[in-house]
Amino acid sequence: MSAHRHPKWRRVLRVLFYVFVAVVAWLLLRAARSVDWNAVGQALAGYDARTLAFALLLTATSYLIYSCYDLAARGYAGHALPTRQVLSITAVAYAFALSIGAAIGGAGFRLRMYARAGLAVGKVTRIIAFAVATNWLGYAVLAGALFASGWLVPPPAWKVSAMGLQALGVVLLAVAGAYFVACRLTHGRVFHVRGHHFRLPSLRLAQLQAMLAAANWSLMGTLLWLLLPQVPWPLALGALLLASVATALAHIPSGIGVLEAVVVAMLGGLRPEAQVLAGVLAYRACYYLLPLLLAVLAFGYGEWRRRGDTVRNA
Repeated sequence: MSAHRHPKWRRVLRVLFYVFVAVVAWLLLRAARSVDWNAVGQALAGYDARTLAFALLLTATSYLIYSCYDLAARGYAGHALPTRQVLSITAVAYAFALSIGAAIGGAGFRLRMYARAGLAVGKVTRIIAFAVATNWLGYAVLAGALFASGWLVPPPAWKVSAMGLQALGVVLLAVAGAYFVACRLTHGRVFHVRGHHFRLPSLRLAQLQAMLAAANWSLMGTLLWLLLPQVPWPLALGALLLASVATALAHIPSGIGVLEAVVVAMLGGLRPEAQVLAGVLAYRACYYLLPLLLAVLAFGYGEWRRRGDTVRNA
């Protein structure tokens, strides 16, 4: 395809994306009409302070593990920023990434904040690539084991059968295994792809990636399970894992509507749909909205301080 046609295709893709978002919005509005919102409100009001406090603790622990992705990437990327500085950067970046998308939130804010900390763009891109690989490697290990176990049974309306989900689990485990083998065999070798240079981490570092991300996904599933009483933990975790893939494929910021639809479809037969929806909304408030609010305040405060320092030093 010639270069002069690229802008046209970008416009077409942009239009298709907006059409997709409009269709999703229409479906959400249509589904919202059938929801008993009074029952949802009653379910949300039913959470006690102890449950909410534990939910916030799980959220904070999960975000701390997210930050450990970047701490583990220090040796891989070749920088020596202090732990406290890395934690302050990642706490903001991950909150934005989860709420407004990885491209803008995860990459954009990381590039800006790491660059101000003195890192070159090449090092930052290696950190981002390492973190993304960590997240999905842990997903492949955990989801692969759960799906392959046969614990999850997809709803009858879904095109994926229980056997198909088990097969998907086996594939995910195979992908994770292939990554470990590649790290063992090619560690230290630099690959060149279309002007980009990268290398795989050591096997030990790859194992750390898998453990960190699998633990993090488990914490996220535990948070959802906590807010969905009387739902077995493996089913709550499985619903979250499936919803996360659907969210990533849809490219909708924070998976608005997608997360709710998948979890309700998976767990609506176990509990009243109003209670399941209330649990997902409470999960969204704890895991997305509150961290995003804190990240906005932290980032705004940091920008205000830098501008003040610039004015004083001028």
